[in-house]
This record gives sequence, structure tokens and C-alpha cells, in this order.
Amino acid sequence: MPKHTNQLRNQMEEKEKRAAELILANKELAFQNEEKEKRAAELILANKELAFQNEEKEKRAAELILANKELAFQNEEKEKRAAELILANKELAFQNEEKEKRAAELILANEDIVRRLQNIHALHKIDQAIVGSLDLNLTLHVVLEQAMAELHVSAAAILLLNPYSPILEFAAGIGFRSKAIERSRLRLGEGLGGRAALEERTTSIINLPENRDQFVRAPLLANEEFITYFSTPLIVKGQVKGVLEVFHRSPFIPDQDWLNFLEVLAGQTAIAVDSATLLSKLQRSNRELFNAYDSTIEGWSHALDLRDKETEGHTQRVTEMTMRLARAAEITEEELVHIRRGALLHDIGKMGVPDYILLKPDKLTNEEWISMRKHPIFAFELLSPIAYLRPALDIPYCHHEKWDGSGYPRGLKGEQIPLVARLFSIIDVWDALRSDRPYRQSWSKEKVIEHIQSLSGTHFDPKAVDLFLKMINEDDSDSL
Repeated sequence: MPKHTNQLRNQMEEKEKRAAELILANKELAFQNEEKEKRAAELILANKELAFQNEEKEKRAAELILANKELAFQNEEKEKRAAELILANKELAFQNEEKEKRAAELILANEDIVRRLQNIHALHKIDQAIVGSLDLNLTLHVVLEQAMAELHVSAAAILLLNPYSPILEFAAGIGFRSKAIERSRLRLGEGLGGRAALEERTTSIINLPENRDQFVRAPLLANEEFITYFSTPLIVKGQVKGVLEVFHRSPFIPDQDWLNFLEVLAGQTAIAVDSATLLSKLQRSNRELFNAYDSTIEGWSHALDLRDKETEGHTQRVTEMTMRLARAAEITEEELVHIRRGALLHDIGKMGVPDYILLKPDKLTNEEWISMRKHPIFAFELLSPIAYLRPALDIPYCHHEKWDGSGYPRGLKGEQIPLVARLFSIIDVWDALRSDRPYRQSWSKEKVIEHIQSLSGTHFDPKAVDLFLKMINEDDSDSL
């Protein structure tokens, strides 16, 4: 029994140990199960999180798909826009090329306009010279200056046709190194310049050094180093007046515009020469006409002196003194011309006075004085229809008017009387009293001066008297 009991006890102990181990194992298992449950719970949570993340990823993937589709659409739009931009750039490039071409055309057009404006300005300067100057040499110099500036030549010259022979002679030049060109003389048809005048067309040499035999004045220009030469005729009203020549010291081939302007300049030069010629002829004709007028006036004056021998020489003397007194009064030279004519004709009205009154040796009756006092009116009626002599009327018409208004024919007073008539009236009385008459002897100088002074302020203008006496005193001083 004891042995069996021991075995049983041992088995019981083993079972208890085993049970204890099982309990521990169960506890461990329970703990592991708890851990597994916790892990499982965590896995569930992790799966839920993963599932949520997968859902988010799917949503994001869907959004990316949409975004990719949108991006693809945008890329397509960009490609379309890029294609449109390429076409637009090509169109813009074409337009730019057209603009550049147009700009180049505008630049050329502007240059042409500027050149034409410069040409017009040059022609205007020449016109001003033609209109504003009576000096042909000055006008030709202006033409040559404009020719050099606008045609860009090295030198220019003008040869004019002698009006009495078929010879072209140097008239003006500019840009030459020496004065040898001034010896230029060409017959019509001689050399290129002579041919230009004879044939009425522009002639030229493009290479002077190689064609000196064609240029007959080559020795005159030996040191000028000219390369090209052009000559064009000066033609106005169908007549050749000369030639305009231009020279280059470098090779030059002109275009049509250059040649046209050369001919225009030649035309203006021809007008200038023709105008100067006409003006010269007109001035000469005017001088001849004025001389004829003055000779006629002097003839009338001499005829009056011959008619009234008692006053012979009176007209010339009073005319000379009146001119001197008028100059002392600072009257202009232009007015002096008319004053001289008026003084010479101061008694022209006596042509209307009958001889029996004009030449009567005794004193005149009242009726005869009435007739005599009409001679200023006769002078006015005789001279006023003559336009040339109207400016000279003041002396013949007004030299018997008096400062106090008591004169005739109109009874003018003070400064109503023209100044030249006031001056002349003193001279007229001076010469009359200083000359012998059949009815009296001439007065002494002192007596006449005293008489004139006594009439100052009544018969005569006081200022005119003072000026006259000053002139007489100066004459006395000069005679000492």
C-alpha cells in the first residue's frame, strides 16, 4: 500500500504540477489570446484605416484621372493655341516684312520729298534774287551757289551769249582753283558748251581725262582735276542766252531727277538774264525819256525867257538857288527832282497872259493885274493833265501865296502853302530885286536882305527866311 500510495501521490503531484503548468499555460494562452484579441482589434482598426486610406487613394486616383483628363485637354488646347501662335507669328513676320518694305519706301519717298523741297527752296532763293536785285552778277552768283549745293558739284560757271556776236563769254563762276576759266570764249557750236547752245540740248563728258580732245578748253582747266562735265543751254522765250556748266572732281553718273533739276536751274538762270537785260534796256529807255522830258522842260523855260527878255536868265538863277535852299531844308533827293522841274516851270502860266500885258513897260492897271494874277491858275491847268509833272506843281501853282493869306490865286495861309513854294517865293523876290528892270535899277544885296526880313511873318515863312539868310551868309563866308 505504501508503495502504491507513493506512486499515487507522485502521480497526484505530477498532476498538480501539470495542472499548475496548465493553469500557467492557460493563463499564458489567455494572455496571448488577449494579446491576439488586442492585436486583432488593432488589425481591425488598421484594416479600417487601410480601407479608409484605400478609399482616399481611390478618390485621389479618381481626382488624378480627372486632373489628367483636364491636363490632357489643356495640353490639347495649348497645342492648338501654339499652332495658332505659330500662324500668328508667321502672319506677324509677314506684316513686319511688309512694314519694313513700306518703311524703306517711305524713307525713299521722304528723301525724295526732302530733295524736292530743297530744290524748291533753291529755286525760291533764285526767284528772290531775280526779283530783289538789279545786279545780274549777284543773281548769277546766287544761281551758282544753289547749283553747287543742290547738284553737289565741285564747280559751276555761266557763259552768256554776246548780243552782238555768236560768242559765249564767261559771266560768273564758283568753285574753281584759278581764274583761268574766266578767259572762256566759245563760238556757237564750238566745244561741248558751244554745241549745247547751238543744238539747245544738254551735253556731257563722263571721263574728261580720257576725252580731253572733246573739251576745247582743257588747257584752261589743266590743274582743276575735273572728271565729269555737263553743259545745258539757257533758253527763255525761245532764245538762247548762254550755257550753265557744272564740273565734278569725281566720277559721277546722274539720274533723271538730277538732269531735270539742272535744266530747271538753267531755265531760272535764263529768266534772270532776260529780266536783267530787259531791266537794263528799260532803265536806259527811262534815262533817255527823262533826259528828253528835262530837255523839253528846259526848252519851255528858255522859251519863256526869250518871250520876256527883261527876265532873261531869271529862271536858271532861281532854279539853282532853290535847289540849294531845298537841300539846306533837308528835302530828299527824290523830291529835289520835282522841285527843279517846278522851279524851271514856275512862270509857265504866263504863256496864257497876253503880250501887251506881259511886255508892258509901264505899271499895270487893276484889270491888267487881274489877268496877270491868273498865271498860276494857267500853270495848274497846263501842267496838271501831265502825270509826269503833277509832283512839280507846288511851285508854279503856289509861289505867289503869302504867309499871312493875302497872296493869290487861292489865298493859302501859313503851312497850308507847300514848303517848296514858301522857299521858292523868297528866292523869286531875291532874284527879281537883284536884277535890273526898265522901270528901276537892281537893289543892293543889303537892301534886299533888309526888305526880305521886313516881310518875314507876313509875306514869307519866318523859318524859311532864317534858312535863306543863313545860306546867304554862308555864301559870303565862302567868298572871303
